[in-house]
Amino acid sequence: MRRRPGLSARMKLALSYAGFLFVAGALLLAVVWGFLLRYVPDNSQGLLGISPNRYLLVHTFAPAAAVAMAFLLVFGLVGGRLLAGRMLAPLTRITEAARTAGKGSLSHRIRMEGRQDEFRELSDAFDSMLEQLESHVAEQQRFAANASHELRTPLAISRTLLDLARQDPAQDRAEIIERLHTVNTRAIDLTEALLLLSRGERGTFTRESVDLSLLAEEAAETLLPLAEQRRITLDVTGTTAVTSGSTELLLRMVTNLVQNAIVHNLPADGTVTVHTEMYGDTSVLRVENTGRPLPPEMLPTLTEPFRRGTDRVRTDEHAGVGLGLAIVHSIVRAHDGTLGLAPRPAGGLVVTVRLPAG
Repeated sequence: MRRRPGLSARMKLALSYAGFLFVAGALLLAVVWGFLLRYVPDNSQGLLGISPNRYLLVHTFAPAAAVAMAFLLVFGLVGGRLLAGRMLAPLTRITEAARTAGKGSLSHRIRMEGRQDEFRELSDAFDSMLEQLESHVAEQQRFAANASHELRTPLAISRTLLDLARQDPAQDRAEIIERLHTVNTRAIDLTEALLLLSRGERGTFTRESVDLSLLAEEAAETLLPLAEQRRITLDVTGTTAVTSGSTELLLRMVTNLVQNAIVHNLPADGTVTVHTEMYGDTSVLRVENTGRPLPPEMLPTLTEPFRRGTDRVRTDEHAGVGLGLAIVHSIVRAHDGTLGLAPRPAGGLVVTVRLPAG
């Protein structure tokens, strides 16, 4: 946005200081005139016949007063400019940092020294904003790179299969078609997961009253065949837990948690418990599963996109795309909730979702 040139803040402050001193000097002279000179007799003999009269005092005092007023004006301009420059120096550093950030360099920090004041507070807030922006941009760059890599893999496999079918007509076409179907299904699932993750991060959805206990039962019913196939006992317990949000997104959240709990479990005879309850003004969903012990340092990485948790037990037919908990985390944040991960002492994981009651 182009603006017309104007006075700088430094010059405005300098003019303000000079104007203040000039007005203060004028008031002082007015006081002198009002309370001193007007009592001096204005006659040829002066005061008691020996002192100068008002005419002489005025003509003697006026030039000196004019010089003093000129000095105050110049002193106010020069001193005000120096003081304004010193006071606005932190603002200059903040402006330079903003310009540097505007050019794409988010690693620069002001780190203004000195005691706390308005400029230091603004500087610290700006540094904090730059740190968050840098972290967000780096996360988006990693996400884009990982997403590109993940999408390239099934496309490359599809191209290889098609080239093989074209170069070798004797190849079993039914097998190639089946493998293409599997690869294409995986690519579609990955694309839908990416779109869902993006939608959850934007928070663009219509809110309505949702009962998490009903979603837990629906997710458990859907995933029961998978649990039976892996010989996992799946239980849904608890009471009504109502929140406000998107039914579709919250159902995907619950489904992802239950599916992860089934897949990342013991090879057989494991358990998954889904529990819902109201705790004050908070709706709580807790998904707990058995499994091998998890190192504490691994927990923070589980919600990162494309982190598949290779130390956790799972079968090849459920290799996943590494977006399960990332989508859950995104949906929870979009619904103003919190996601907690804690390892079970006997092995496995406890995932706790807390959402505002609706």
